[in-house]
Amino acid sequence: MNTDTTNPVRLAMTTVDCADPKPLGEFYSRLLGWEITYQDDNAVMLSGGDGPALGFGRVDEYTPPPWPDPHGAKAFHLDLSVADIPAAERRAVELGATVPDFQPGGDRWRVLLDPAGRPFCLATWPE
Repeated sequence: MNTDTTNPVRLAMTTVDCADPKPLGEFYSRLLGWEITYQDDNAVMLSGGDGPALGFGRVDEYTPPPWPDPHGAKAFHLDLSVADIPAAERRAVELGATVPDFQPGGDRWRVLLDPAGRPFCLATWPE
């Protein structure tokens, strides 16, 4: 919790590195139902609701992290809360995600790979 009331800090956006932000931004816009609020050749920004924005930024020679990663070098991934994991998985696959063989969550969550090859998870979260 930020206790500095003279200079409050809040998370404004999380930016995901990728080779091509446009298709990745479109994928997450459709998956999350968020609006694309900024787009150029190097970046896409999505906004939805009151929380932080989600951005995608071009990185030359980007290579997606391996899944599973035997070295544990994955920097971060998105955990997306859904009411129905199988239905959300079907929708994500329709939009271009893939389902890797390695699934460490059993029935508790599903790991998918977005169109850029970056892992993300679908799970049911308590409110």
